Order: sequence, then structure tokens, then C-alpha cells
Amino acid sequence: MVQLTMQVPDELATQIQPIGSWLPTVIELSLIGFKTLAAATTAETIQFLSKNPDPQEVLNYHVSERAQERLQRLLTLNQAGLLSEMEQLELDELQQIEHIIIMLKAQVTSQL
Repeated sequence: MVQLTMQVPDELATQIQPIGSWLPTVIELSLIGFKTLAAATTAETIQFLSKNPDPQEVLNYHVSERAQERLQRLLTLNQAGLLSEMEQLELDELQQIEHIIIMLKAQVTSQL
């Protein structure tokens, strides 16, 4: 693993500090998200995390209904063996986002 040091404005540092341990994941999500149709869900999740949500807001967080419906559709197509290559990539990304949100909620729960 590479250690990266960067300078950011004080205001941004204040926003980043609470999510410091998640920063590599947030950056990875933002980079992955712009390559597929899952970009809106990625951006939505990053925007939520950047607002420094309190523990209860994290526990209550769900991606948009549109994203949930899309995930369900892709899962159904996958079970039927009908996913295109691009849809498989999108499904993988949506599942990765879902996994990260679950891990975040578990971490918040353990800290309460």
C-alpha cells in the first residue's frame, strides 16, 4: 500500500476528518462510479458522507429508491442469466456500494 500525503484547505480538512478512515473508499467509489451507470448512486453516497452525518443519520441512510429498484432489476436479470457485460459491471458496482454502506452501518453500531 502506498501512503499519500496531500495539502487541502482547512475547511475541506474539517469535512474530511470525520470520514478519514473511509477516505480511500470514498475516493475509490468516486473513480469507479464515473465509468458506469452506477455513477448517480456513487455520487449520492459520496454526497451523503461528505455532509458528516451523525450516527443516527448513517443508520437511517438508504440509497435512492431509483437505485434500489435498479439493483433489484439487475439481480433479477442476473438470476435469469440475462445480464449484459455492462449490466454486470453496474451490478458489481452497486453491490460494492451496498457492501460499503453495510460496513459503515456496522462500524457505527459498534461505536454506539
